[in-house]
Amino acid sequence: MPRAGNASGGGQPGWILKCKGWQTDPNAYIYFITQAPVWGAICKVIGEEGWITDPSYATPKARLPHLKTIFSRIEEWTKTKTKFEAMDILNKYDIPCGPILSMKEIAEEPSLRATGTVVEVDHPTRGKYLTVGNPIKLSDSATEVTRSPLLGEHTDEVLAMLGYDAGQIAELREAKVV
Repeated sequence: MPRAGNASGGGQPGWILKCKGWQTDPNAYIYFITQAPVWGAICKVIGEEGWITDPSYATPKARLPHLKTIFSRIEEWTKTKTKFEAMDILNKYDIPCGPILSMKEIAEEPSLRATGTVVEVDHPTRGKYLTVGNPIKLSDSATEVTRSPLLGEHTDEVLAMLGYDAGQIAELREAKVV
């Protein structure tokens, strides 16, 4: 498979496009998908109504050789909007898109916290930190994301599971085996 560059490579052409402020903000980008069912809305939003009936753009197959031109024109439009302004407008027409978020934006996004996509964990030596939540969400199988153990934190428990009693574990500690 040849490199696709910025193209999504899937059945629905998608592209990462610059938004207002891209010159100084490395996160001023939006991912934009040109799905066939919303092609007319895309054309109207970006001011290219003629593309709706133009034989070179009217069908998904006809558009394929023109994707660079299409996304270049869409990017002219997205560069006049912040990624969130563009998303708000595009969402009104069910045009698939998504802002490219910085780590700070991800950490501060309330919906990601509410869904458990990003969780805060308390660690005894590190303090509180953010991490990725469980990506699998099942209604009857709630999960809790917890911190990683400290070095040796569960040694006694593991040794006990292996059949060592408290005296033997103490001897191992005294001999600096554990």
